[in-house]
Amino acid sequence: MLTDLQQQPADALLALIKLHNADPRADKIDLGVGVYKTAEGDTPVFRSIKAAEKKLAAEQDTKAYLGPEGDMGFVAALMPYVFGKDSPDMGGRIEGMQTPGGTGSLRLALGMVKRAGYKRVIVGKPSWPNHNQICADLGLGVVEFNHAAADGTTDMAALRGAIAAAEEGDAILLHGCCHNPTGIDYSHAEWDEIAGLLAASKLLPIIDLAYQGLGMGMEEDAYGLRRVLAAVPEALIAYSCDKNFGLYRDRVGALYAMVADPADLTKVMSNGHSLARANWSQPPDHGAAAVRLVLEDAALTADWLAELDEMRDRMRQVRAKLAAAGKTGGVDLTPIGGQNGLFSIIPFTPEQVQAMRSQHGIYFAGSGRINVAGLTMGNIDQFIAAVAAVTV
Repeated sequence: MLTDLQQQPADALLALIKLHNADPRADKIDLGVGVYKTAEGDTPVFRSIKAAEKKLAAEQDTKAYLGPEGDMGFVAALMPYVFGKDSPDMGGRIEGMQTPGGTGSLRLALGMVKRAGYKRVIVGKPSWPNHNQICADLGLGVVEFNHAAADGTTDMAALRGAIAAAEEGDAILLHGCCHNPTGIDYSHAEWDEIAGLLAASKLLPIIDLAYQGLGMGMEEDAYGLRRVLAAVPEALIAYSCDKNFGLYRDRVGALYAMVADPADLTKVMSNGHSLARANWSQPPDHGAAAVRLVLEDAALTADWLAELDEMRDRMRQVRAKLAAAGKTGGVDLTPIGGQNGLFSIIPFTPEQVQAMRSQHGIYFAGSGRINVAGLTMGNIDQFIAAVAAVTV
């Protein structure tokens, strides 16, 4: 029977990694993989995480199962950073559970949406590919609207239209900050408007907060999420620690649900637990335990926040230098300076993407998405010159 399975296309990112690794040129540049890199091109383990792991190795006395909800100390320790220190549980209306990375939390959120009877999810275009892939795997319809306008800002008119056209049984998925893949975020004023539009609709918001702290700061990057939660009765929040704690391969995430009536919270979370049990049974413990130890120790928390500041400052410096190049060949790099997070999209044609690889050894996705953290002050001039050469 297995011979009846159909060949699936290779993952584009994995194929890109292989191409880059096989390139013998010493000055090749990898702008495809979505991980933070230092100015030296490394993706290091955080100092704070190393300290927490040392403590974990010395003090952990069991590897027994924790249950499908995972490390609830980790879940609780994150909440003041996600939802605010004053009332992180919104008066008993918010609860969470640990998941394997941000993808696991999205899978649970969309699985819960499906189980609750929702039929479609409204998603901005372009978006992280797994958003639509998970919806398709669950049998949820996807309704797309343009996220980015031609001038490099958000397309608020398209979002307004999508919300106005929403039907009973629709949910909407929004990036909380550091939009992947465009880097184009909603302003505070736009989030204020979005919160009002959602409050007046019957849509269930799903907020994907995968890069908190890598945009403008931990508090600033949570503005949109908190503004929406203050306006609507219910929401689901998919959270990832893979980026802001550098725990990519350890897969550390959380799903939070906010309900209108605290009495419903146990029932809602029981569905999350049963969906998790049917998927991965129980999440991996190590990375979440390390995050919990960081957040329980004031000195480690301070060091973690300082490391985030270092990451954010470096990416802002790269963005500023790209933006200063202005009109380069046939593209304008100026908008990159006002964008956030790891990613930006440059409007390359397929031929130009190929030319960047073959002629200049610079690798990134065919969509034109680049990881700005893959650039350093040592190779950014090489990148700008290559852009000018292939887009002229």
